[in-house]
Amino acid sequence: MNSAAQQPVVRIRIVFGEGEMIGPGKADLLERIDRTGSISAAGREMGMSYKRAWMLVETLNAMFREPLVESTRGGPQGGGAILTDTGRRVLDLYRRFEADAAASGAQGLAEMQAMLRDPTGHG
Repeated sequence: MNSAAQQPVVRIRIVFGEGEMIGPGKADLLERIDRTGSISAAGREMGMSYKRAWMLVETLNAMFREPLVESTRGGPQGGGAILTDTGRRVLDLYRRFEADAAASGAQGLAEMQAMLRDPTGHG
């Protein structure tokens, strides 16, 4: 596909401090936990190990005053995970920030995209 025809994607990473950040990967993980009710299922969907998914959740939970994800251990009914109200709010704010940045930068992105080289060598 011609890169000039492909829509650019804005990917935002917000860095609050050393080791404290939220970006597209953590936001996607939160969305998938919300949808699947499981940290391990969310991680699997993203091609990451259970350990990696848990580490990201622990990092997110430690960053904010209140946890973003609450989990229950496995048992006869199995374990599970849910986003807390704080988790939903943080995810919503992040997604809105992403959308606002993309909208406000659309003209500049279009101008940069117009300057891209044609990968076929025809321009």
